[in-house]
Amino acid sequence: MEMGRNIAIGTSDFKGLLSKGCYYIDKTLYIKRILDNKSEVALITRPRRFGKTLNMSMLRYYFDITKDSKDLFADKKVMQAGDEYTSKMNSYPVIYLTLKDVMDSSFEDMIRAMKTAINDMYQEHRYLLESNKVFEDEKEKIKDILWIREDVEAIKISVRELSKYLYNQYGKKVIILIDEYDVPIQNAYINGYYDKAIKFFKGFYGTAFKDNPYMEKTVLTGVSRVSKESLFSGANNFDVFTILSDEFAEDFGITKQEMMETIKHFGIEEDEENLKKWYDGYRIGNSEDMFNPWSVLNFIAKNELKPYWVNTSSNDLIKLVLKESVTVKEKKKKR
Repeated sequence: MEMGRNIAIGTSDFKGLLSKGCYYIDKTLYIKRILDNKSEVALITRPRRFGKTLNMSMLRYYFDITKDSKDLFADKKVMQAGDEYTSKMNSYPVIYLTLKDVMDSSFEDMIRAMKTAINDMYQEHRYLLESNKVFEDEKEKIKDILWIREDVEAIKISVRELSKYLYNQYGKKVIILIDEYDVPIQNAYINGYYDKAIKFFKGFYGTAFKDNPYMEKTVLTGVSRVSKESLFSGANNFDVFTILSDEFAEDFGITKQEMMETIKHFGIEEDEENLKKWYDGYRIGNSEDMFNPWSVLNFIAKNELKPYWVNTSSNDLIKLVLKESVTVKEKKKKR
């Protein structure tokens, strides 16, 4: 993490960011919009470094029944949204899963990485082993995952099973948050085991979402959209919100108004035109003049105009798609 001018670069933990007193653009009305949205399963896609993981962390702290987040949100915009929203704070069991590290060169390695990710998800709830509301045979299944000795089929049903245990523990339906859902799919495509990965994740998401009686709502985030037909065909009430959608348009990235407030806060009004020239130009839904937060915050921290976003991710997928399209064109030309 780099810090300058009270800016934290690379911090995606909501509580960690605020506890350090770092500058934060208040996006907490996103919580209200998530609650207002009628989709049981909402997939939200945005470019890299647009605040997806920080927003997921924010949802986690707001809803998680095992936390006390009153002080964390005390001065935030969501607290002015009304009792129907503030009453939902720390009111749900929450399952949080990140797939950001499931990026492997073979299907077998992907499964091993998935076991680690599922293990991390279950570690948050290992207190269930002491619960009198969880049966002994269920505790053995939990131990299998905590000790990474489960099989592939156990991984596929792990989210649904955990949602059942949490529902029985608290008597309340579960909110499921899955960050970077598309990382394993992208890497499978690059490394040549896409069909195997799709088959696995179709079963994984199908059991997690399809007719899950323990689920209140699921939010997934990622960079790319994998078609519902190939991956989420079994999910009920599933909606995708891309950069073309109006819903959640201002919840990721920096709006023009937020940009003006930010440069005023740091007393850098003289840099307004350069910031527009370098980091403006995004349009999400009907929201124009959106700024790239990664680039803007890096500039404020380092006081140097650079294309900060360029090196934030691998271009392997783009290269592969371009290579395949060139190959197709060459074959057509030979005919």
